[in-house]
Amino acid sequence: MELLLEPNNWALLAGIGIIAGFIDAVVGGGGLLSIPALLTLGIAPHTALGTNKLAASFGSAMAAWTYYRQQFFTPHFWYMTFIATIAGAMLGSILVYLVDSHWLEKTLPLLIIGVAIYSLVSPNAILDTECHAPTHSPSKQKQGLQGLILGAYDGFAGPGIGAFWTVSSGSLYKLPLLHSCGLARAMTFTSNLTALIIFSGFGQVQWQIGLWMGLCMMLGAFIGARCAIKFGLPFIRPVFVLIVLSIAANLAWSAWF
Repeated sequence: MELLLEPNNWALLAGIGIIAGFIDAVVGGGGLLSIPALLTLGIAPHTALGTNKLAASFGSAMAAWTYYRQQFFTPHFWYMTFIATIAGAMLGSILVYLVDSHWLEKTLPLLIIGVAIYSLVSPNAILDTECHAPTHSPSKQKQGLQGLILGAYDGFAGPGIGAFWTVSSGSLYKLPLLHSCGLARAMTFTSNLTALIIFSGFGQVQWQIGLWMGLCMMLGAFIGARCAIKFGLPFIRPVFVLIVLSIAANLAWSAWF
């Protein structure tokens, strides 16, 4: 049954959707805004996750399309990543119904804090030094392992998934930052859409709310992707570190305090 909302709730979801879409397009992590917003409306946790996957699919699709149009993503180089991400997202979306997530809530902040520390201390984590745009498809083994792990994580939980994709892609394939962002947005769209199908099959999606927030996320994602492309590394790096640290602090507070 669809939830009936007051006009001010729709306006709140619109504002949060635009901001979340902007953040997702640049570094990922918009779910840390959108999921709590859905929960505060009284939506059950699994339904909030499913509804967020619907909304996030719109935002990540717009961001991926923008990076593709600017030639920062070449789909046929990454078909193995697509396949592995779909498989991982299916697995993660099913496991979320079967596995006690308590242990993940406790350890997740440590993982994301690790990403933030690595980004700060490693000179090549989110820099373009010694990086080149790909001219051929990278290692299928690396693509398969990366897609399976990150796809499963996004299907199961998802906070910080954009940061994990961006940092791991730069490390594994020596991609320039904007190419890492393009790959990250395309794969988060893939895992979002796959997870949405699974959640929808379980009847865990509020369609009207998800579509409304998704359209707002598309607007935010378009603005965010254009800003990232226009201003490049000087814009992305501080936003990346700030958002990753904010995600870690948010999760640590929720899990430990």
